[in-house]
Amino acid sequence: MSTSPALQGHPQRWIVLGVICLAQLTVLLDNTVLNVAIPSLTRELGAGTADIQWMINAYSLVQSGLLLTAGSAADRYGRKKMLITGLVLFGAGSLIAGLADSTGQLIAARAGMGVGGALLITTTLAVVMQIFSPEEQPRAIGIWAAVNALGFATGPLLGGFMLNHFWWGAIFLINIPVAALALVAAVVLVPESKNPRGDRPDLLGALLSTVGMASLVYAIISGPAHGWTSGRVLSIAAVAVAVLAAFAYWESRVPYPMLDLDFFRDRRFTGAVTGVVLITFGMAGSLFLLTQHLQFVLGYGPLEAGVRTAPLALVIVALNFSGLAARWTTRLGMPVSIGLGMVLMSAGLVSIASLASGGYAGTLVGLLLIGAGAALANPAMAHAIMSAIPPEKAGVGAGINGTLGEFGNGLGVAVLGAVLSSRFAAGSLPEGLAGASSAGERRRVIDSFSAGLESSQLVGAVAVLVGGLLAAALLWRAERADSEMVVAQ
Repeated sequence: MSTSPALQGHPQRWIVLGVICLAQLTVLLDNTVLNVAIPSLTRELGAGTADIQWMINAYSLVQSGLLLTAGSAADRYGRKKMLITGLVLFGAGSLIAGLADSTGQLIAARAGMGVGGALLITTTLAVVMQIFSPEEQPRAIGIWAAVNALGFATGPLLGGFMLNHFWWGAIFLINIPVAALALVAAVVLVPESKNPRGDRPDLLGALLSTVGMASLVYAIISGPAHGWTSGRVLSIAAVAVAVLAAFAYWESRVPYPMLDLDFFRDRRFTGAVTGVVLITFGMAGSLFLLTQHLQFVLGYGPLEAGVRTAPLALVIVALNFSGLAARWTTRLGMPVSIGLGMVLMSAGLVSIASLASGGYAGTLVGLLLIGAGAALANPAMAHAIMSAIPPEKAGVGAGINGTLGEFGNGLGVAVLGAVLSSRFAAGSLPEGLAGASSAGERRRVIDSFSAGLESSQLVGAVAVLVGGLLAAALLWRAERADSEMVVAQ
């Protein structure tokens, strides 16, 4: 008896996965590469603090706001079409950004790149779910997730290398040949897939989700700079809550919802989304603080600091590209894999908090533990979310996964940054050191900053641990309920 092609997977699925990872990598690199160019942009474009913030935020705000809408569009109009559209928009935005001669042009180009990025993030994961058989999906998603880690690690390194040899615009122009290659390969190799029902577009839902998520992320980003209780932040947060509440109400009433709220009744789905938020909360905030520790406390330059955080990504890449993480997940089961992975990540954050003051050795141990844990937990949670959603809604599932990741990232940086600020009254370490009048006082300032970092890392560790245990418990209960239902039948 032969197996159907759908169960066997697409005949060129591994080549297609390579194309997808190439497209994904362009988006991920651009999330981090701009940070190293800030001094050059300040000097050559005369960019002020507000300009720099908008250059960074325009990309993330547009991308996070559009993820659900992009996923829904991919399901309705075709994932291949939206993948190609995303590559074209991202490449065009990169060209405009690289040739920009004013801060306004660069900010507008970054916003356009955010639109392309939202389409690429959602379509890549959705296509993976369509072309691989259920047995191969864990390994394929593991490779997809490993590319995320690779982008995180190589962004600052690539940016530092380009700035050492070329002008700042090169960090954007380098995206163009990569996007062009991915575009040609997508046209030739990637199969088309979409929702066969062809649901009517939910235009109001798309508008409400975009405005609501962008407002929420902007409130989180603005909190540390303007104060959490400032009128500006509270008003933006109020708009976000009101619009997202209206979105939830509308989605529960419309015949063809963009986001079916019944998904949240599935324990497997709720367990996975809980884990995604808390894992990204703890990880993003803690790694944001770690880069400050490496540069301000241990005295490494930006490029050196990037090199020293690379072991985290290298462990993830090694475990997922080799298939070891997927084999462990199959052997242990999804709940245990997620729980164990997040326990390892939490232990890594504790190691960094408690041993980092003694030098890089403690930090390296922590990074290796975090990498091993992330290699297990991240693909398992993405797979749990995607497998809990009907295949015809794969784009929306990818949008949910990306949206929750963006939300957790922003919240983690903001909250753990606030924990640091509450323990370190000088505002920033450079400001504190500038006000120190003796070597002893400088030492006290550095010790105070290190103590604040330690507290923040421990808060992140608790968030990751709680997220892992909660996600594992919900997924275990869902699997037990499923097995009991099968027995009853």
